[in-house]
Amino acid sequence: MNFIVSSSELLAQLQAASSVIANKNTMPILDNFLFDLQGTKLTITASDIETTIIASLNVDSANGEGKVALDAKRLLSILKEFPEQPLTFNINDIDSNRKAVDIVINSGKYSIVGVNGDDFPVVQSLDDDACRVQLTSDALMQGVSKAIFATSADDLRPVMTGIFIEIAQGKVKFVASDGHKLVCYTRADVSSDSESSFILPKKPATLLKNILSKADTQVQLAFDKKNAVIEFGDFKLICRLIDGQFPNYQAVIPREAPRKLIIDRNMLRNCVSRVSVFSNQASNLIKLSIKANQIGVSAQDIDFSVSAYETVDCQYEGEDMEIGFKSVFLIEILKNLDSSDNVVINLSDATRAGTFVPFDPKNADEEVLMLLMPMMLN
Repeated sequence: MNFIVSSSELLAQLQAASSVIANKNTMPILDNFLFDLQGTKLTITASDIETTIIASLNVDSANGEGKVALDAKRLLSILKEFPEQPLTFNINDIDSNRKAVDIVINSGKYSIVGVNGDDFPVVQSLDDDACRVQLTSDALMQGVSKAIFATSADDLRPVMTGIFIEIAQGKVKFVASDGHKLVCYTRADVSSDSESSFILPKKPATLLKNILSKADTQVQLAFDKKNAVIEFGDFKLICRLIDGQFPNYQAVIPREAPRKLIIDRNMLRNCVSRVSVFSNQASNLIKLSIKANQIGVSAQDIDFSVSAYETVDCQYEGEDMEIGFKSVFLIEILKNLDSSDNVVINLSDATRAGTFVPFDPKNADEEVLMLLMPMMLN
């Protein structure tokens, strides 16, 4: 078989798909892209067994049909060096398992060896009663992007290492927590006739975040008890879900908070970033001293006899208080609350979690709440 394809279009699809390929695969064929030509449509598959990405594009002057698996690293290395130009792929059998692949350009030819694509793992299909949801690419990207930083890295609690996606009538929630911080992001611009939930692993969530940032289209999401299929534009992502029960996140969100402050998000974030340089490297503890219309941000490292203190103006309702947070987590929360210039921080006392919400969100279809547990002040 042979076909002609744009070098830049092919490279873009390969780069998007290549991020799923693991550094060390249990099956040698998973180090390859699977090329499947049917008519003038070329589909490119990359997989690590747990997660699979299928990208498609149209080709010119196609002749013949079939499958071939091509070494991913070698093919990407070649294509990255080509300027935009048509590439002619000529693929012929060497024997029952190997194929000769010539990549012809205007000024020369590159020859590589492919293998029979029939040995590439088959993608699992969903059950007939799979739940189906339609949402925009922006809704899915924002939900994943807002929640992914709060996922846990503790493999002993696998359900906490992914994003809990909860679907109700006309709403979808993205929830993640590592026990210290929690994110709950809600979108109302979805279409769903049923209520269900699943836990999306971190790797496919990261892949979606990267690919969806370049897309502006509708997303078809379908899932059963074991797998999820997400289709958008020229891509399809299939992944195995995390099995287990996500903790009752609603139980840890405070219902009442007598202390409330409104503050410029970037001013507080920049202040915390500067002051945290002087915090203890092991704890990253910073102290917030809050009183009428002013918040004091301080840190110290007794071992090196260094300290820092800075004040930021705010609007505050409630009694004066002091509370400690891990600076790295606080900076992450303020960075990801980017839907508003000002942030509302609701506090109870120095031993209870604080909640962070945007003061004037720009999108009426979204709600976002982030929670951070405090640290004990010495």
